[in-house]
Amino acid sequence: MHTETPFAEVLEAVDQLSLDDQQSVVEILRSRIIEQRRNDLVADVEEAEAEFRAGKAVPRSARQLIDEILG
Repeated sequence: MHTETPFAEVLEAVDQLSLDDQQSVVEILRSRIIEQRRNDLVADVEEAEAEFRAGKAVPRSARQLIDEILG
């Protein structure tokens, strides 16, 4: 069972750790964030590929994309 812990409580708990343990927490969180971003990117790419295969997206040049954005 996963329960939500208020942000302030997490910070307070980390403050109780030694500096070495606090550094470990930072490194673990950094790794987890990188992994989550990587997973999100993979999901975005898979979604874009599926849309392309389904004909919902068309290939465009970089110039076309820039023109559309600046529109």
